[in-house]
Amino acid sequence: MIRIKRIYDSIDESDGKRILVDRLWPRGVSKEKAGIHEWMKEIAPSHELRKWFHEHANFNEFEERYREELVRDERKIPLLKQLRKWADEGTVTHLYSAKDEERNQAVFLAEIVRGMDRADDALPK
Repeated sequence: MIRIKRIYDSIDESDGKRILVDRLWPRGVSKEKAGIHEWMKEIAPSHELRKWFHEHANFNEFEERYREELVRDERKIPLLKQLRKWADEGTVTHLYSAKDEERNQAVFLAEIVRGMDRADDALPK
């Protein structure tokens, strides 16, 4: 099961494995208080894509560009598979720092991971 939560929200037992999926460490959060199991900054959108999104604020196009990064970057595929494996084994919570709780890379990433075929870990088209 995949949950999505802001890193600034309180830690809960039901979070399961807490994975930070932001490229940058969130402001004002100490590593001790974050309570994360892993920081997967490599799965986050590239610096270039982050910059593009902040300049254009077109989330639909951002999703298309981020999907392209996930599929084309060979370093990200094993990370996607690991997220899927953890979700199959229990609860995993993707943590993010964005203010928008509905339109951010963690929400989109969770959709991608949920859409992966459990049998062969194929990425959704």
